[in-house]
Amino acid sequence: MIWQTWLVYLLAVTGLSLTPGPNSLLALTHGALYGHRRTLWTVMGGAVGFAVLIGLSMLGIGALLKASSDLLTLLKLCGGAYLVWLGIQLWNAPALRLDLPVRSREKNGMALSRQGLLAAVSNPKAILFFGAFLPQFIDGERPLLPQFAVMALTFGTVEFLVEYLLARMANSVRPLLERAGTRFNRLCGGLFALMGIALPLSR
Repeated sequence: MIWQTWLVYLLAVTGLSLTPGPNSLLALTHGALYGHRRTLWTVMGGAVGFAVLIGLSMLGIGALLKASSDLLTLLKLCGGAYLVWLGIQLWNAPALRLDLPVRSREKNGMALSRQGLLAAVSNPKAILFFGAFLPQFIDGERPLLPQFAVMALTFGTVEFLVEYLLARMANSVRPLLERAGTRFNRLCGGLFALMGIALPLSR
């Protein structure tokens, strides 16, 4: 992966990680309930779950490319359409509302990590998303494994940092996101749709 492509990928991943999802909401909740240090377990569990999903998506993408390199173009176009559809869904989503449960007894690190892992892998749409998103940055003329490794490491690192920052600032960020209401969802949805249109046509 050339550095220009990686830079675009980094910007896209950062935008995606800032978009509300099950793991970011879980990091907010645990950050408010247990503090940012204990929530590190939650964030690490989520990172492992995303690594598993990215690996599964990459196996499918790699098998498809071995069958026919021409399918990469079709995969990018279909993936772009899927990203546009996701953007429309997020645009129409209701405003974020996160009601914290009554603080219960402290959970151990493994329990928090397990929750983060399950939040990541229990969403079947995540595999479809990675299958649509990752091919946009693949160069079919270069070895796939190094590209996959760079993309997985980049995504995992950015997601970890964003979730940890959410946990650290949980008590101040949560009300801000709730006040932003549908405007925040529409901003994120618009970014999804733009990526879905622009990325497949960029090569």
